[in-house]
Amino acid sequence: MARKLWNFTPSLPLQLAPYYDWPLKPLASLRYLLNSWKPLGVRLFLLLVAVLIYFTAMPDLESAKAFSLDWMAFVWARNLVILLVVAGGLHLALWVFKIQGDEERYDMRPMAKGARTFFFKDQVKDNIFLSVGPSLSFWSLYECLIWWGFANGYIKMITPAENPVYFALLILVIPIYAGLYFYWHHRALHTPFLYRHVHSWHHKNVNTGPWSGLAMHPAEQLILFSDVLIFFLIPSHPVLVLFIMFHHGIGAPTSHAGFERLKLSKKAGIEVGDFFHQLHHRFVDCNFGTYETPWDRWFGTFHDGTDAGNQAMYEKRKAARSEA
Repeated sequence: MARKLWNFTPSLPLQLAPYYDWPLKPLASLRYLLNSWKPLGVRLFLLLVAVLIYFTAMPDLESAKAFSLDWMAFVWARNLVILLVVAGGLHLALWVFKIQGDEERYDMRPMAKGARTFFFKDQVKDNIFLSVGPSLSFWSLYECLIWWGFANGYIKMITPAENPVYFALLILVIPIYAGLYFYWHHRALHTPFLYRHVHSWHHKNVNTGPWSGLAMHPAEQLILFSDVLIFFLIPSHPVLVLFIMFHHGIGAPTSHAGFERLKLSKKAGIEVGDFFHQLHHRFVDCNFGTYETPWDRWFGTFHDGTDAGNQAMYEKRKAARSEA
């Protein structure tokens, strides 16, 4: 059944991080953590982009003491360039020019056209409109709020030189924190009222592409980027702020790319896809978190990608229909 559903899958069954296993597995957890920082993985890429932006395209914090159109427009324009390069570049490479054909593509169905559920009756145009419109605005506004907080002393600034252990620890913890936050706000969005009126906009994308990652209702975009507000509670550094924000601004387009990797050669490639989340878009009622969150396993919503997992989802839906 898995071969009929998917053109490509990673190694199955999918495995969650051992961080929360009992009894504890410290060595296995450490290996998993180190592997998550692989050279051609998204996580390291996000951090490197954050460092690059910090040194080349940061607004002047002195001018950020007051909200003004000049520096805030700069932040918006810079994020627009990032979005166009990442989401637009992946879309062109993988879906338009098809530089690797269908190799490592999850779902063989094309992007929807002529479907009334989408603005302009076109999935890609709908996704671009929501991403470049409200999503980019919320991303940039949250970032501007943080720079204003730094400039006025509402957020304590640290440096890697003065706080090397704390700084390094936050780099390791931020991706895990982002996943934990994602699970709980995402799970809330699947309650009947919020799903029907808000989150269903994102789930119009049954098969996803790079522009699908940030294509969502404005209310969901308001929630998605709000995890950055934690820096009003803990000391931070601009690189760390950019790092967590790029988990959404860059991470969402890559994780929804629809391909496991952007191939660089026959053997090497940049990991972009997220089959764990691809399963969520296909089945909806599973995999609400990430590989590094335990609650899908604890609450019985983990789909490991196997035939047995598919069958369990079909049986669950059949039971739900019979109860209704």
